[in-house]
Amino acid sequence: MSRIGKLPVNLPAGVEVKVDSNNNVTVKGPNGELTEQVSKLVKVEIADGVLTVSRDGDDKNSRSQHGLARTLINNMVIGVTTGYAKKLQLVGVGYKAEKRGKLLVMNLGYSHPVEMEDPAGITTEVTTPTEIIIKGADKAVVGNYTANIRKWRKPEPYKAKGIRYEGEVIRRKEGKTGKK
Repeated sequence: MSRIGKLPVNLPAGVEVKVDSNNNVTVKGPNGELTEQVSKLVKVEIADGVLTVSRDGDDKNSRSQHGLARTLINNMVIGVTTGYAKKLQLVGVGYKAEKRGKLLVMNLGYSHPVEMEDPAGITTEVTTPTEIIIKGADKAVVGNYTANIRKWRKPEPYKAKGIRYEGEVIRRKEGKTGKK
């Protein structure tokens, strides 16, 4: 039995879950509505405010889908109740960000400012010119958008300049030394 798959998902008050015949799971809560199609190899059951995921067979594929389906559903429940947030820090001389409506405008040392529009369901906040907070209900979309922002200037190992996640540790390298 899957250690993760056998755990029940507790549904908080205000969260509504529906499962249709194609195994489309729809979770509706205060922060919005999320839909995910889980594999036909698992069965999703709701009883007394607790959601359980079970599997019919014991083959390798159904065992792998068991834990995955439970985790995806749990992430949706957390997303529609509390949501997800990631912080990015801009480190470097002249690196800064600002918010213009739905546009995130960043100066990252290029000859032009980098402009990115927030995708649907995502909000970005610029608390200080060097800190960006990305918030949303869907964990995958928040992580993907954060990674796309970070791609513009990954932290380099010599001066550690670039866009980094909050708390990320950059392994530093020693630079060139002069002739002896």
